Amino acid sequence: MNIRITADSTCDLTEQIVAERNITVVPLTVSCAGESYKDGTEIVPDQLYEKIAASGQLAQTSAVNVQDYLDLFGALLKSCDAIVHFTISADMSACYQNACIAAQELGNVYVVDSRNLSTGIGHLVLDACDMAAAGTDPADIQRALEAKREKLDVSFVVDTLEYLRRGGRCSALAAMGANLLKLHPCIYVKDGQMGVGKKYRGKLIECISAYVKDRLADMDSVDTRRIFITDSGVSQECRDAAEQAVRQMGHFDEIIHTRAGCTVSCHCGPGTLGVLFYRK
Repeated sequence: MNIRITADSTCDLTEQIVAERNITVVPLTVSCAGESYKDGTEIVPDQLYEKIAASGQLAQTSAVNVQDYLDLFGALLKSCDAIVHFTISADMSACYQNACIAAQELGNVYVVDSRNLSTGIGHLVLDACDMAAAGTDPADIQRALEAKREKLDVSFVVDTLEYLRRGGRCSALAAMGANLLKLHPCIYVKDGQMGVGKKYRGKLIECISAYVKDRLADMDSVDTRRIFITDSGVSQECRDAAEQAVRQMGHFDEIIHTRAGCTVSCHCGPGTLGVLFYRK
């Protein structure tokens, strides 16, 4: 059975992985200063940051609409038997709802609400690719990964709360206090929504190392098959510090670095880095 794996651009997988695994990525729309762009194809995060700085306006993302899903799924079904599609958490976007409407109209499309974002989605997508290659039925892939999404551990440490403040996700007072105290909060995903966890104080590179060690403190509960280190634009020194901290905590079969797309970037801003993995 020929099964295609597709995902919204919020999965934050690298171009190399997407090409090697034959994954089709569906871009969300990013709007800034009165202009709209397709995430990852017409705009990338560094360009987005430039536009935000130049306009002084916060960027916004909007869901893939039903017609775009119909067009994509319809075209793919001409050369495959079924599609398994992954979306950002339904609590964060209308992508899941819109994809389900298109799937119901077309048939043979199985939509998975990741209940997550970024390479939390990416983990599910790669597992789906493995299952499809092994000949697993698409309905079984959908069921298995709806169960496995509950084991994802997804979080980020942010350099500044300014982007979250401007997006209405934290108060001006909290952002001001965090900036004055040089605090770098951990943003985590639980039950499909973002929350604020431990707050780290000091230089970003030091906070990143402490954050990684905290997340991996209980290595006995960690699935060491694969871990993503995903950032929205940090120095190579920070990326190296994150990987060094990961390696100090234990062995992973794969350590994959990725750059977050415009969805995470426009809400969290530059200087955001996360480690994303499964719990056992």
